[in-house]
Amino acid sequence: MATYIVFTRESTRDASELATYSEQVGDTLTGHPVTVLAAYGRQEVLEGPDVEGVVILEFPTFEAAKAWYDSPAYPTPLPVATA
Repeated sequence: MATYIVFTRESTRDASELATYSEQVGDTLTGHPVTVLAAYGRQEVLEGPDVEGVVILEFPTFEAAKAWYDSPAYPTPLPVATA
């Protein structure tokens, strides 16, 4: 069964850090069975606080999604994203 990871960016605190993250994160997907369904396109928030952007990733299984998220490659950009 397909599994989805949804990332929301509520606000940008440091544009240069966001640029660094954006440059690094794409490479972490290499070799993983992932489809990018949405990446910072037009969106409308129907409930809850506004967000600046949304990314939706589709993986074929929960295990595949966890394998990417827990992979050695992903933690490299993660501290930048959560700063």
